[in-house]
Amino acid sequence: MHGLDDAAWIAYRLAAALLVGAIVGINRDLHRKAAGLRTLALVSVGSAVLVIVTIIMTGGNGDSLSRVIQGIVAGVGFLGAGVIMHHEAGRRVEGLTTAASVWVAAGLGAACGAGLMVVAALALLTTLAILTFGGPIERALERRFWKPGAEARPEDEEH
Repeated sequence: MHGLDDAAWIAYRLAAALLVGAIVGINRDLHRKAAGLRTLALVSVGSAVLVIVTIIMTGGNGDSLSRVIQGIVAGVGFLGAGVIMHHEAGRRVEGLTTAASVWVAAGLGAACGAGLMVVAALALLTTLAILTFGGPIERALERRFWKPGAEARPEDEEH
């Protein structure tokens, strides 16, 4: 792998990772969450870089790719944990959706790095649908089924 063609496929995959991460990040920014466009774009591009480097170094060896993706998932879990806040007084947790968005951005970037653009595009559309419609659906279900005085309240801080 050397030459302009190699640089072009690398640039294409990195640009795709940047785009999908930034799109999810814009959603988080619009909801004024801790992890936004820059964070999620960087997570996505970083994941793509690790997958691309592994493909180049190993010729796409499945075992090596599997280990790198496992490392990405574990590492990003720590980053996502940084946006989760537990409020003892109200017995509520916030930041779970944003933490999940960080994790999804890593997966989207890994898919782009592996050249799986259809997977990345469909996962991005699914993610945006969840982020857009999930909160209103949760709130409607809560209004319909939540019983006052119950012990735990479903997460309603994220959307």
